Amino acid sequence: MRLTIEIDEESGFCYGVIRAVQKAEMKLKESSTLYSLGSIVHNNSELDRLNKIGLEVIDLEQMKNLSDTTVLIRAHGEPPRTYEIARENNISLIDCTCPVVLKLQARIRETYASHNGQIVIFGKIGHAEVNGLVGQANGDAIVVDGVQSLEKIDFTKPICIFSQTTKDPKEYEEICEAIKERIVACGGPVGEFQIHNTICRQVAQRHTNLVAFAESHSVIVFISGKESSNGKVLYDLCKSVNPRSYHIQTRNQIDPQWFQDGDSVGICGATSTPKWQLEGVAKHLEQI
Repeated sequence: MRLTIEIDEESGFCYGVIRAVQKAEMKLKESSTLYSLGSIVHNNSELDRLNKIGLEVIDLEQMKNLSDTTVLIRAHGEPPRTYEIARENNISLIDCTCPVVLKLQARIRETYASHNGQIVIFGKIGHAEVNGLVGQANGDAIVVDGVQSLEKIDFTKPICIFSQTTKDPKEYEEICEAIKERIVACGGPVGEFQIHNTICRQVAQRHTNLVAFAESHSVIVFISGKESSNGKVLYDLCKSVNPRSYHIQTRNQIDPQWFQDGDSVGICGATSTPKWQLEGVAKHLEQI
């Protein structure tokens, strides 16, 4: 079977994840073990690689039982309480919170201190980044993950909305428009509805580029971990413009029946998909 194969140049780790992985690798050259509070990246293949060189993933309850050690804060960021626990337990932190997330956290803190209405965060409920953002408002923020969850909001009061940095810009726009319509419908203060554009520019640009990439190939093989929120969003985007799009976690899940002789195959992935994994899938396809 003859296939033309191309790896999307824009796919692969985003800056925040690259920085976190590099800092973990540097620390593990000095120490045999490093604790990571939560998975440093939502990709099992990369986690297995890092685990083999000494990275141990822990949760917050496990961190509470540690002392006099070092813990890495991943790119997603953490709420203020995590830093308090570290100080109480004499834990040194390697803080790899993405600069874009840090800026967003600061904006939410400032808004919470001065805003007299409701702070709304558009994001995946329970996601690490979202939990960290809610913590900036002392837990006093409303998380919505779609139009179906807007009933949590009181549309008669002022609303200030932020987005998780890796969400779909188009979906965020639709959510904001739906909120505005409901404010108008109930006679609420439309003029006090504040919309903050907090989606990472690199992620937003990736959406535009990925549409063009998916349209330019007959088959798309998309690689990401099942826990990756960004992966789900980007795969759904590929599928919407190219029905012959397939989502895999490892190259072993590839089915040769997906392809026909002469197909142009595009390989792409999430912000949590390492380049080496994209390249491995390409080599596997070359053998087909």
